[in-house]
Amino acid sequence: MARSSNYQCYALSVEYGQRHRAELDAARRVAAQLRAHEHRIMRVDLAGIGGSALTDSKVAVPVTPQAGIPATYVPARNTLFLSLALGWAEVIGANDIFIGVNAVDYSGYPDCRPAFIKEFEKLAQIATKAGLEGARFKIHAPLIEMSKAEIIQAGLKLGVDFSATVSCYQADDEGGACSRCDSCRLRAAGFAAANTPDPTRYR
Repeated sequence: MARSSNYQCYALSVEYGQRHRAELDAARRVAAQLRAHEHRIMRVDLAGIGGSALTDSKVAVPVTPQAGIPATYVPARNTLFLSLALGWAEVIGANDIFIGVNAVDYSGYPDCRPAFIKEFEKLAQIATKAGLEGARFKIHAPLIEMSKAEIIQAGLKLGVDFSATVSCYQADDEGGACSRCDSCRLRAAGFAAANTPDPTRYR
């Protein structure tokens, strides 16, 4: 979406101790396919904090829907992701940051909501040298109010190869999906609602 709006895209992925590291290989593939100007993988040790099924091997990834915020919530993850993106944006002189959070077909994470995006954008203005000197940072969350089906349809129109992507919370090293976690269920339901064949490689 950023590319179609004529932005020069610098892509950021984060290795944060997640069990589904196959998503990083998928990010490399997608960044190359969509001709990102640069793709970086930054490292943050969220496994050192723990508290999430995605970073703590002692906490199982739930395979049935849970009430409330599920065990796959990673404390402060999107705050840290956007902070890294903001720092890089300031260094390269970029004012626009895109993040793919969604608050419709999602697991209820607090840092995927419009209120979070709005407040982080305010923070960006006062937390940076560029902001104090007059730069106006904009946090774009173009997927935030779209259903998974709408996201899939938009992606297909923009040439996204969904077979190259990984969503599963416990994908194997080759990106094979479990078909049982929240992320797999939401993804499969999205393809079904979009009336589009699901290209996901399930184990």
